[in-house]
Amino acid sequence: MRRILVFLAGILFAGASFAEAPNCATPGTDNTFLGIQTIRLWPGPAPEAKGATCDDIPALTVFEPLQGASNGSAVIILPGGSYMMLAADLEGREVADWFAIRGFRAFVLSYRLASHGYVLPVPLLDARRAVQTVRARAADYHINPNHIVVIGFSAGGHLAALSGTQFTPGDPSADDPIARASSRPDYLVLGYPWIGAITTDPNEYSYCKVANLMDRCEALRTAYSPELFVTKETPPTFIYHTFNDASVPVEQPLRFYHALIKAGVPSELHIFANGPHGTGMGKGDAALDQWPVLLEAWLRAQGLMGNRQ
Repeated sequence: MRRILVFLAGILFAGASFAEAPNCATPGTDNTFLGIQTIRLWPGPAPEAKGATCDDIPALTVFEPLQGASNGSAVIILPGGSYMMLAADLEGREVADWFAIRGFRAFVLSYRLASHGYVLPVPLLDARRAVQTVRARAADYHINPNHIVVIGFSAGGHLAALSGTQFTPGDPSADDPIARASSRPDYLVLGYPWIGAITTDPNEYSYCKVANLMDRCEALRTAYSPELFVTKETPPTFIYHTFNDASVPVEQPLRFYHALIKAGVPSELHIFANGPHGTGMGKGDAALDQWPVLLEAWLRAQGLMGNRQ
């Protein structure tokens, strides 16, 4: 029970309550002055849509890179929020700004949530489509289609890990040009990822409890636990966590990291001694502010920060 309360507190400090937090983006809300626009992932209703409000419309909010600093790389950002809300500022806008300053074209994904009846695999469909959209429109966005990073935090980290282990190759015969593109990210970045989100353990905070899916939980666990699907095709991965995260035990990202090692996937793991769940890019903590510095060095080593235009 203590772990559940700590986890919920970690979500709440990221913004507000479930009811108050922004759950979706509205397509067509452009601000060219600030270099921001929001686009739909599908031109019509998304697969399995239940309605036509913004909660039913997965969308990408696009942030232009700092003028004169474009490096030809893209990042797709998956905020966390227990699949019930989106920590849109701490794990969305702040992250997009960090990447845009460094020359990335940044995309924040507003994926569909269990709080509005959208359970897995629907969020995974949205994440796949986001990667396909960015890749298929690489020329429009002036990016290299092989330089796409997916970064996710907490529940968004679980979803990011799924996107990197359960991607689709694309259908070359599809009428939809976006569906022809692969949904495989080229690189993964996981911030305190909720890798063990789907568990039947009554002592653990569980996606199944949150979404009222305990009767289907074992089937969901075997279908959507990222560490079970790591192969040599999983993208190179950077992971950040803290040792005393009371909401997502450090053993969870370690399981994923060990699977990456076994599969021979080049990866980097940083575990800081102290820090609560939900720290975003560091939140001003003298120690945790160092993890984005390490991330920048890793991105540079992957060749993602050169060729500035």
